[in-house]
Amino acid sequence: MTVLDSINGPEDVKALAPEQLPELAREVRDFLVGEVSKTGGHLGPNLGVVELTIAMHRVFDSPRDTLVFDTGHQSYVHKLLTGRRDFSGLRTRGGLSGYPSRSESVHDVVENSHASTSLSWAEGIAKARRLTGERDRHTVAVIGDGALTGGMAWEAINNIAADKDLPLVIIVNDNERSYAPTIGGLADRLAMLRTTPHYEKVLDWGKDRISRTPIVGRTAYQAVHSMKKGAKDFLAPQGLFEDLGLKYVGPVDGHDVPALESALRRARSFGGPVLVHVLTEKGRGYEPARRHEGDQFHAVGVINPETGLPLEIAGRGWTDEFSDEMVRIGAERPDVVALTAAMMIPVGLKAFADAYPDRIFDVGIAEQHAVTMASGLSFGGLHPVVAIYATFLNRAFDQLLMDCALHRQGVTFVLDRAGVTGSDGASHNGMWDMTLAGVVPGLRLAAPRDGEQVTAALREAVDVTDAPSVIRFPKGSVPAPIPAVRRVGSLDILHETGADASGVPASDPSCDVLLVAVGSMATTGLSVAAKLEAEGRRVRVIDPRWCLPVSTDVVESARAAGVVAVIEDNLVHGGVGSAIAQAVREAGVSVPVRTYGIPKEFLDHASRGQVLDAIGLTPDAISADLLGAH
Repeated sequence: MTVLDSINGPEDVKALAPEQLPELAREVRDFLVGEVSKTGGHLGPNLGVVELTIAMHRVFDSPRDTLVFDTGHQSYVHKLLTGRRDFSGLRTRGGLSGYPSRSESVHDVVENSHASTSLSWAEGIAKARRLTGERDRHTVAVIGDGALTGGMAWEAINNIAADKDLPLVIIVNDNERSYAPTIGGLADRLAMLRTTPHYEKVLDWGKDRISRTPIVGRTAYQAVHSMKKGAKDFLAPQGLFEDLGLKYVGPVDGHDVPALESALRRARSFGGPVLVHVLTEKGRGYEPARRHEGDQFHAVGVINPETGLPLEIAGRGWTDEFSDEMVRIGAERPDVVALTAAMMIPVGLKAFADAYPDRIFDVGIAEQHAVTMASGLSFGGLHPVVAIYATFLNRAFDQLLMDCALHRQGVTFVLDRAGVTGSDGASHNGMWDMTLAGVVPGLRLAAPRDGEQVTAALREAVDVTDAPSVIRFPKGSVPAPIPAVRRVGSLDILHETGADASGVPASDPSCDVLLVAVGSMATTGLSVAAKLEAEGRRVRVIDPRWCLPVSTDVVESARAAGVVAVIEDNLVHGGVGSAIAQAVREAGVSVPVRTYGIPKEFLDHASRGQVLDAIGLTPDAISADLLGAH
């Protein structure tokens, strides 16, 4: 039996002899490489926290002590050590989540897949435990150095530091990276942090002896303390945290279990908030990850575990279309600049950064700052393009509304991974962006149906100077171009019953069903049309291109239809369908509008196809509903 085979919970980790721990760490890494290579997932971050997670479970008593991971993608080792050994279905329907999950284990508390929130969670949990008389229960927050670039983390630190007897341990997992290398002043400061051995012991001795000196004792101690503090900060500027009032321990070698245990035990026994600074290596123990310059295998698909190479070469993606067009626009428009929030490579801005290094701004995990900074860049005469995942627009809604839109700043937002993304679960589905965008005055939103429309929409968007513009597209491979048979005003007509081969419409402009296919749902709309036509219905399929605000051309098209059906990969409540229904109603058009989208619920992790099938956003389900209703 291997050491890992003997681990069914934290009590088994505690029972191991110290000499067994290096072997456990090796087996955990071998397990992760072998299993994650079959399913895909967040490999690099978890390889870096093996010893740290082992030490945490040897020092603290989960679930009595609460462990909060920020972000939760570094929790795979935690899952293993708490008895979850079946990784065969990782991030697939019915399998393990790629993040902590309360439904999986009592050891998981915060299903944390958005960065910089752990410290607020931890403060709340620790204060609740104290108020309910459970002061002997500890709360531990593990936060990456990348997540510390988020402003919310510092809001929490500001409050935590003021509560001097709060039993809370903050572990900063410092691997110099989020997705890519962590940037900014904080990263530079963390890189310098060092500590002087025995400083606290010497200081305590000095305080005791000098303070007893008659008359001048207290003044002398303060002077010596100031000199020691100044020397310490000169050699090791942990004043970054200590000046806020947090006790600082470290830096600690994040791959030395005895050193980690010692530091964590001291932090646990301190009696107040303590920050333990741990230095780790992302991708440790797996050479393909260590050699990967982009993100050290932050997230991988299915790979060959021996080489780290993907088993399947992905086709051209939606992100590639945006990336290439940004470079072309950059050559033509020196006023166009780009911003992202620690996701340069995933959102396709690496090529732009290489071509125009002075016109790219990676602000760290700080979407709120990115949006307001972009508004300032716009005021200064530039046209910023802010590229983030659709799900992260939620975090910067106030800035979009009050800083950008209120001031009529021309900023383009490019939302990658829009709609159902699937495997990363509830928090990563980009299903709220069009609903949020729909309440912003003046905002214009485009949902391209294919790669050609991505480039067209981007060029139109960077010409908008008086309001925010949004372009959203999904994850994955881009489909073949979907040609329009003709354009009517702002609309692309993708199909209509009775039109001839050249696209000339039938003499009768009416139709039984007007299908409004939003963005990537164009292929679904065309499939629905075919099924309806097979049942004798006359159908027209349109792509509004710019979905918000609702074009009068859409309303006019609705006048000639028996029913309007809107298909969108977004929350059905308050989405494009709702906006079209309101616009039709306000125009006095009595045609019914049926909306098909994502229900107002959190979606479990599964493949995109499985999620769409489960929520009825498929050609069969939509056509059956329309045929049953009419």
